Amino acid sequence: MRANLLSREVTPFLLAFSGLVVAALLSDAVLHGLDAVWIGRYLGIPGSLLILGSITYSLRKRRLIRLGQTARLLRWHEYMAWLGSLLVLVHAGVHFNAILAWLATAAMLVNVISGLTGKFLLDRSRRRLEEARQRMRQKELAGEDIEERLYRDSLTFDVMKQWRVVHLPITLAFAVLALAHIVAVFLFWGWK
Repeated sequence: MRANLLSREVTPFLLAFSGLVVAALLSDAVLHGLDAVWIGRYLGIPGSLLILGSITYSLRKRRLIRLGQTARLLRWHEYMAWLGSLLVLVHAGVHFNAILAWLATAAMLVNVISGLTGKFLLDRSRRRLEEARQRMRQKELAGEDIEERLYRDSLTFDVMKQWRVVHLPITLAFAVLALAHIVAVFLFWGWK
């Protein structure tokens, strides 16, 4: 039972994060194998654009835009942030030669870990709440009795939804470091 729980709840997190790292390493190895390392230098641009585009979900969630359905935008947020992070990691692997680039990449990885953690904890909390609700319905309890008994579980779910309070500052730290890196590149680029 415990092993099943572990594999159902932890494995997707580990697969998503390790898949990102392995894909970045393999992509970098392919570029090196093809003697096309220079391509990685420019992958930071589409990677940053994908990450930037992924905030459409956050804008919709906060009702700053009306475009799209929140659930669909969340899935796009996850895919675009993952792919953008992959491209940025390949970019960083090519020329990790400045402290600002290291800091921005580390902040991005912490942000990815934070996002994946929140995603899986919220999914777990939602699933457990629904399982408890189903068990109580099977016992043929009245709707009011079910809600009364699930009150603590629903509070836990609400607290999990507040995880974004942690994720947002991490995202802002990453954004500031990434922007500083981009500005530094433009300032010190050999524009000859």
